[in-house]
This record gives sequence, C-alpha cells and structure tokens, in this order.
Amino acid sequence: VQLQASGGGLVQAGGSLRLSCAASGRTFSNYVMGWFRQAPGKEREVVEAIHWGTGNTYYADSVKGRFTISRDNAKNTVYLQMNSLKPEDTAVYYCAARPSVSRTIYHRPDDYNNWGQGTQVTVSS
Repeated sequence: VQLQASGGGLVQAGGSLRLSCAASGRTFSNYVMGWFRQAPGKEREVVEAIHWGTGNTYYADSVKGRFTISRDNAKNTVYLQMNSLKPEDTAVYYCAARPSVSRTIYHRPDDYNNWGQGTQVTVSS
C-alpha cells in the first residue's frame, strides 16, 4: 500500500484547505482511511476516518462541522476538506490506511499500519 498526501500550506484563520491522499497498491473497498495530525510537542491524533466501502465516518470533536472527509473511488483518493481553520489546527497532517474487520472504523494511530508522508498545515492568526 502506498499513500501520497498533498495539499498542505499556509492559510489565514477562517480560511480553507483541501488535503488529498492518493492511494495505490491494492483494492481499498474494505479499508479504513484515516487523517491524523501531529502538532509540535503533542501526540499524533485522529482527525477523521472513513470506511472506503460503506462511506461511514468518524470525526474528532474538535473538527466536527468544519472538516469533511470524502473519497473518490475512480481516483483512489481520499480528501480532507478543512473549512473555518483555526491556529490550533496547525500541524503536520498524515493519511493512513488499514484493512477493516467487521466494517470497524479505527481512530487510534496504533491501529494503522500504512502511512503516507506528512503535509504541513499552518494557520496564521
């Protein structure tokens, strides 16, 4: 499994960014795809996750109503649309993937065994 994340950048508070994670190497219909972030000095935390086949999602409370995860089956790509960005959203964002058992949506970093490289998101105040 190969994951390629892109789309990070510098944006002002209140702005928007869309991150992309291009996935390759197998069929992902029974995989869970997650977006995580890690700020300096903090642990990696889940942002959102989606079951590729069902479309069911998991959201961290901190991003509900602002971020949206989606996937494009034709492009084998998962997106993270981030709106109303806040300075506290500043972090390196990672996409991750793992097979799902019983359609479970996993939200702990340790549950994932495939990671893409990170993309930096910086939100200025």
